[in-house]
Amino acid sequence: MLHPQAQALLRLIEERKLPPTHTLSPADARKFYRERRFFTQPDPPRVADVRDLEARGTGGPIPLRAYRPLGSSATDLLPALVYYHGGGFVIGDLDTHDTLCRELCNLSGCAVIAVDYRMGPEQPFPAAPDDCIAATRWVRDNAGALKIDAARLAVGGDSAGGNLAAVVTLAARDAGDLPIAFQLLIYPGTDWRCVAPSHTTNGQGYLLTQETIAYFRGHYLADAGHQLDWRASPLLHENHAGLPPAFVLIAGYDPLRDEGLAYAQKLTEAGSRSTLVNFERQIHGFITMGRVLDEANVAVQMCAAQLRHALDR
Repeated sequence: MLHPQAQALLRLIEERKLPPTHTLSPADARKFYRERRFFTQPDPPRVADVRDLEARGTGGPIPLRAYRPLGSSATDLLPALVYYHGGGFVIGDLDTHDTLCRELCNLSGCAVIAVDYRMGPEQPFPAAPDDCIAATRWVRDNAGALKIDAARLAVGGDSAGGNLAAVVTLAARDAGDLPIAFQLLIYPGTDWRCVAPSHTTNGQGYLLTQETIAYFRGHYLADAGHQLDWRASPLLHENHAGLPPAFVLIAGYDPLRDEGLAYAQKLTEAGSRSTLVNFERQIHGFITMGRVLDEANVAVQMCAAQLRHALDR
């Protein structure tokens, strides 16, 4: 059963006749996403320090935002999470996920570096994974200046960001020169073929719809053949062995539910450690909605606890 708070949120969205993302231009969808976040997101908690930075990428500078948790000093050597925001590779930015990054930072005791990667349709695939790989390497290379421990470096993200975290982890394993200690995958999209049963069973009525997924895919993948590229669909990589531990969080009423489940299963079957948690009563995108969904706050706490446990050594 859908959580009563999620039911109430979906009813409110319908009553207020809020436009579905796929009916908007990318520019208007981005603006709407930034503006509507205040209704569902908690107030951003205070952190010890926050700075906007830039990494070098093949497509130009990549904006970053670095957070340090309350109780830490400027000289403490901290574990770090490189975080990639969600938004279907078309919407979302450093501001839409600022509250979540602050929460994860304080609750885990880790530094968090958020990445504002290039998106479609202006910069389609593979610009996003290229930027995320480059930004993660930059964080590793500048660990001393950032006062982080490069040996305790995690990657994570929600939805599109979960996809990118999985892709960065695979690319780092394949390259052999970018050690990743942990991957946090929050309802990740892992297969752009969109053939999993949950795309049908959860494809209408639960905020993220089949039409919106098609809108994102059309803007992100300029060539339909790209959906078979593992850098777009990490589930399709031929080898999931030798990867760092993963915490995979999914939602029961999410079209992407089965993709997250399949990815966690593939990791485990390949001998890579993964833990799967399903918030059975929730919808896609719920983790940022702690103002109106109580389980969102519990999900953030779980993610932070997993980060702390994996990196506290």
